[in-house]
This record gives sequence, C-alpha cells and structure tokens, in this order.
Amino acid sequence: MQHAVSVKNVSKRYRKNNVLRQVDLMIGAGSVYGLIGPSGAGKTTLVKMVVGMEVPDQGEIHVLGQSMPNLSLMQRIGYMAQSDALYFELTGRENLQFFGSLYQLKSQQLKERMKYVADLVNLEKDLSKKVSTYSGGMKRRLSLAIAFIQNPDVLILDEPTVGIDPALRLSIWNELLRLKNEEGKTIIVTTHVMDEAEKCDCIAMIREGAIITTGSPSALKKNYSANNLDDVFLKAGRM
Repeated sequence: MQHAVSVKNVSKRYRKNNVLRQVDLMIGAGSVYGLIGPSGAGKTTLVKMVVGMEVPDQGEIHVLGQSMPNLSLMQRIGYMAQSDALYFELTGRENLQFFGSLYQLKSQQLKERMKYVADLVNLEKDLSKKVSTYSGGMKRRLSLAIAFIQNPDVLILDEPTVGIDPALRLSIWNELLRLKNEEGKTIIVTTHVMDEAEKCDCIAMIREGAIITTGSPSALKKNYSANNLDDVFLKAGRM
C-alpha cells in the first residue's frame, strides 16, 4: 500500500511542555485513519502539522510524497479544524462560495460541489441564513461542508461529529467510508468516541503526546485481549 501521509520522529514543544514526543505514523492511501485520545493528548497539534499550519521542532512530515508545509498541496487537502473558522456575518451559502473561490473552482463546479456538501451535512434549507444565527451543531456541519468543498484527495477532520445528532453522524460516516472505498480518498479523523474509532481501518492511540499503540481495531482488541477499544487504551497506557 502506498502511503499518503508519513510522520517521522516528530516532536513539538510549547515553552516547557512536550506536546508531541517522537511520533511516527504511516498512513496508507485510500484508508480511514483514526487518531484516538483524550483532550490535550496532542491530536490537534499533530493534524495541524500534517496540514502545514504548524512546524515540528524535530522530524519531518510528508503528504502525497511532498514535504510539509507546502502551499501547493492545499488544493488537495481538506481540513476541518476543532474550532469553527467561519464568517459569521455572511450566510452559509456565502461562506461556501468564498472558500470555494479560494480553491479556484469554476462556476459550474462550485455550484455542484455546494449542492453536494450542503446535502451531505443537511444544511441545504439553511444556506440563506447568516452564520451568526446558526446553532453550534449547524456551525460544525458548515465547517465540515467547507472541508469537502474542493473535492480533496486527503481529508483531515478534527473531531468532526462533535455536536452533531446521531442520525446525521451515521450518515456522515457512511459517506466517509464511501469516499474511501469508491474514490480512494485518504481520511484522517481525530476522535475520543470509540464507536467511531471502530470504523477506521487503522488507529493510533495517543496519550501525553506519545503514540502508545497502533493497529486495526480488531487486531488491537486481539493483541491486548480486550473486549473493546476503551480497554485497549487502558491496557496499552499501562505498558
């Protein structure tokens, strides 16, 4: 399997805090990869470095064969941050149009992509409303739509389903799996929800800035003689 993302010996320090410590990851192209761990474990810092928003103090990161950060790759990477980066005085439609224009989508292509992403996150009836009137869950859904707008090869989603109702969460995950299976997209998801982790092809469990174990959900449960991934995390953390 070719690797869409490689992280080699990456460390990051903020003042006196070691946020990431010698992280190594190889993420296969056309797979769903989960970064699992509690708040403050280092997941968000890691995905920011994969996107190119942060630079490691040590180590190197490659995405689609190119060293990061790399502005020329941004057309091929979709990113949904943990905090919503939206223009609140614009409507949902205007936000999608703006971000689509940044990726230089042509008029017809942008129209088609806007319809697709609005349907995906169930916002088609709310696009004419100002984002300032949106609920927290609606803002998360719009942020997710923006991550999809340019049809990227690599999707990096930081806690994408927080605040989203269970039915829509299931629908979004079904689409993520379709994108992987039918279009060969590479999808990286951070989450602390173990039933979402079960849907990933491979997961890396992170605690206090270090990878404590990696593998497929089924292999990890077998290797640690665990009934569920919560038990795997607890057992791996004690080793």
